[in-house]
Amino acid sequence: MTGLAETVLSLLGAGIARSRPLHGGDLSEVQLLDLTDGRRVVAKTGPLVAAEATMLRAVRDAGAPAPEVLGVSGQLLLMEALEETAAGEAGWRALGHSLRQLHAACGPHYGWAEDYAFGGVAIPNAPLESWPDFWARRRLLADPGALPRDLRQRVAALCLRLPELLPAAPPAALLHGDLWSGNVLFSGPEAYLIDPACYWGHGEVDLAMLHLFGAPPAAFHGAYGALEPGHAARRPIYQLWPALVHLRLFGSGYRSMVEARLKVLGF
Repeated sequence: MTGLAETVLSLLGAGIARSRPLHGGDLSEVQLLDLTDGRRVVAKTGPLVAAEATMLRAVRDAGAPAPEVLGVSGQLLLMEALEETAAGEAGWRALGHSLRQLHAACGPHYGWAEDYAFGGVAIPNAPLESWPDFWARRRLLADPGALPRDLRQRVAALCLRLPELLPAAPPAALLHGDLWSGNVLFSGPEAYLIDPACYWGHGEVDLAMLHLFGAPPAAFHGAYGALEPGHAARRPIYQLWPALVHLRLFGSGYRSMVEARLKVLGF
């Protein structure tokens, strides 16, 4: 605690009056801090917090709500604390607007300036010019040796078909990269994007992830706007990546999620 207190004091000019744990990720610890000057901040520690800070700033620069980064030092990230509220219709509508705003920001290529990770699963982001190539090489087959042999063969067969199944060069939208409902913080009239894993890619990737564990309500869809023709056929291709991540992180209980996507795609 002494090290944390000293770092907070050096970054924010105030001490810690109280702290309590908040839920965090696989490689991070998150705390809510009450400071001696009356402010409340969130402190997150982990090996990738500097990369996360860069992503949060990118989200805010795109005009989408995200917690403000207050300071970064070593493995400590300090962010503004937000009051969480229930996810009502207005909040989902706000998320639709926010996500459309995020996806309106476009980059020069597919990928990101640095690699990232979900727990022990590396996420390579080295830029590529072809979107089907990126989805195959940087996502579905980024680490083929980590997959069971039978699944690896089926995924490889799918990847050979990706040039026919995915657009060659969709706009390189700014993606949240891990957009499930747990990574949205509803606060008053806003929907804040938290715990990003950003990169430039096809905007449908975020929408597919948001539908992986349940469908968002009509208010979200109305606010986000019309989707591109063929989006429903592409969705299982984009959902296959987080399904594979869950299989690798959490074990065979998620094999059925992978199998279901491969089956609907005919592999």
